[in-house]
Amino acid sequence: MPELPEVEVVRAGLAPAVTGATILGVEVFEPRSLKRHDPVAGAFDTLLTGRVMQGPVRRGKFLWIPLEGTPRRAIVAHLGMSGQILLREPGTAEAGLLRIRLHIQAAPSGESGERAELWVHFVDQRIFGSMAVDALVPTADGAHGGFGTDEALIPTQVSHIARDPLDPAFDDSRFAAALARKNTGIKRALLDQTLVSGIGNIYADEALWAARIHYAQPANSLSRAKVRTLLAEVRHVLEKALAEGGTSFDAQYVNVNGASGYFSHSLNAYGRQGEPCPRCGTPIVREQFMNRGSHFCPHCQRLRTSRPA
Repeated sequence: MPELPEVEVVRAGLAPAVTGATILGVEVFEPRSLKRHDPVAGAFDTLLTGRVMQGPVRRGKFLWIPLEGTPRRAIVAHLGMSGQILLREPGTAEAGLLRIRLHIQAAPSGESGERAELWVHFVDQRIFGSMAVDALVPTADGAHGGFGTDEALIPTQVSHIARDPLDPAFDDSRFAAALARKNTGIKRALLDQTLVSGIGNIYADEALWAARIHYAQPANSLSRAKVRTLLAEVRHVLEKALAEGGTSFDAQYVNVNGASGYFSHSLNAYGRQGEPCPRCGTPIVREQFMNRGSHFCPHCQRLRTSRPA
């Protein structure tokens, strides 16, 4: 599933094209891709046609594009397991599984004031992702909604999602206090999007490896110093992945132009089972975890039975 770096790469790629653009028309080829859209508020295409888009915003793995005017609404996109948002020239044939198409006219550019037309394609093989039009509501903490906006507004569908560690409004002390109350394993806590957002299986494994913490270590057994170390490593791995365009294992994880990221070449633990740990040489182990796998070094990441000082 795309995690914070992959979704942020998409947000940054969309921003120049959609900010200030007008939606000329909407085509829905797969109604299941609107499963999170509430038809009581209005038909998806009717709510969008003629509206002007603002700069795209991201919180965790969620992406939304605010719409100008009232009532305040936004297009909310979740990529699910295999969703892609692609920018295409009009008339481009889509080789993938096209679910939704937005016809947009970009904001005027240059002295000529030309307004180029583009297609925004939502492609999704497994149909776990979705698009919806949702109301914008004030953020609980009064800070900006997410990356890409100064407005303290957030879609109702995203309002329960916690801030991510790269968000300037993320509260380290509040996060540490929340971990101290959790007896669950630390990886399970990192994957809890209501506690901290944007971290999935790949980056949890990588950050825990870097911090030398076993994935099943009880969250409330970590010292404040160890939590600070973990947060530093989470931020480091997310920032490095962002710089490398995210992690692409196949053609499903691409940016808006269809290009793959290359952070997979920098992984130290995830997907490296049987290979030597880059730090100590012990073979990396993969264990079953929450219907997926956890990758760790059994020497560097030992399960501690007592709280460290």
